[in-house]
Amino acid sequence: MMKKITTVLFLAFLFMLFSSFSSDKPAVYKVKKLKGTIKVDANWDKAQWKKIAEINITNYMGKIPAFQPVVKAKMMYDKDNLYLIYKVEDQHVRIQNDKFNSSVSTDACVEFFFSPDKEWPLRYFNIEINAGGTALMAYQIDGKRINVKEEDFNIVEVAHTLPKKLDKEIDEPVTWYLEFKMPLALLKKYANYTQPEKGVEWKANFYKTSSRSTNPHYLTWAIVQNPKPQFHLPKYFGALIFN
Repeated sequence: MMKKITTVLFLAFLFMLFSSFSSDKPAVYKVKKLKGTIKVDANWDKAQWKKIAEINITNYMGKIPAFQPVVKAKMMYDKDNLYLIYKVEDQHVRIQNDKFNSSVSTDACVEFFFSPDKEWPLRYFNIEINAGGTALMAYQIDGKRINVKEEDFNIVEVAHTLPKKLDKEIDEPVTWYLEFKMPLALLKKYANYTQPEKGVEWKANFYKTSSRSTNPHYLTWAIVQNPKPQFHLPKYFGALIFN
């Protein structure tokens, strides 16, 4: 009997050990190239996104909230643009910021941080868009933040399914979607970038947050090893491999 118990405990130990190894594997996403054109309308189910692999944003930073959102994204590219779409199964949705480069991360917000220059992996853009479609974008270079100008950002197409602003939180469960098309020409105004093409690698991370809602949380795609929630840690970015 004792031998059987010992065997069970040993197998349980091995399972925990290998589970911990698998959770620490580097985050890698293969970005497919868009064939043809796509309408930016926040429709997760449209044909162009059907066969694109999902990015699961599941790793918590800080305290795990009472309600845990289910957050997924997908990404594509072509020679001139990046395309991203998010699906968020959410609750306690806050949308208060409706001005460009305001504190959108305090609302229900999805974020894409990316380092597009393979020669400088710690220099990166952060684009943060709340559920109402209001954005913040900046370029982070050697500890200095350069805000993207609103007139430059206006070439980015953003579609969303929730109102631009809410008087109060949506307390009940709600699924919302957000999609955007970002021309590479915007990046060129602020930094060098390595042209996306087959075999090229960028560094990036995908996030979901809502820091001032009644259900604050901080979710990441690539694991960030930091005791306090902090998204601005490019050394933990995962890899985007363009196909």
